[in-house]
Amino acid sequence: MKGIENITRRIDQDAQAEIDAVLDKARSDAAEVTARYQAQADAQRRELTAKNEKAAAEREERLISAARMEARKVALAARQEMVDKAYDLALEKLCAMPEKTYVETVAQLLAQAAPNGQGEVILNPQVSASMGPAIVERANALIGGGKLTLSKTAREIRGGFILKCGNVEVNGTFETLVRLQRTQNAGAVAKQLFPEA
Repeated sequence: MKGIENITRRIDQDAQAEIDAVLDKARSDAAEVTARYQAQADAQRRELTAKNEKAAAEREERLISAARMEARKVALAARQEMVDKAYDLALEKLCAMPEKTYVETVAQLLAQAAPNGQGEVILNPQVSASMGPAIVERANALIGGGKLTLSKTAREIRGGFILKCGNVEVNGTFETLVRLQRTQNAGAVAKQLFPEA
């Protein structure tokens, strides 16, 4: 899991430039929305001042409030989009690790997932064919005489593994690991990406 934390930290740093651009656009959009509503409010106030200054002030306040709410919605949508992109990027980077790093990372996760050192390791077809034996061999070494075996069947997963022990399957796919990290840490990631919010 420490590897995922390091990758997530690196992704946060790599994504900061893109985050700043999206935030600048969100701020610009919010300013445009605010300016548009402010212009409408000013025009209506001038028209209604002669008739009823109190009614104009109330209308202006409602429009400004609506503009602020719209600006908050735009900013919130931008923040959500950036958090989504950060986790999507994390998954992409996990799946695109160099072969040696990928083998070591998956082997370590397998060693943690197989406390009794036994089970059938299911990978995606490409990884199974290219790195499967190395992953299983390294995981068995990390376990210290483990008896993990590479499954003859593969599954369409993006990365990571599924460990089958009898009728029980341990889902160690990168998709699941990233989703679990997101569930646990999305708020903290959002605060880290957007400290002013």
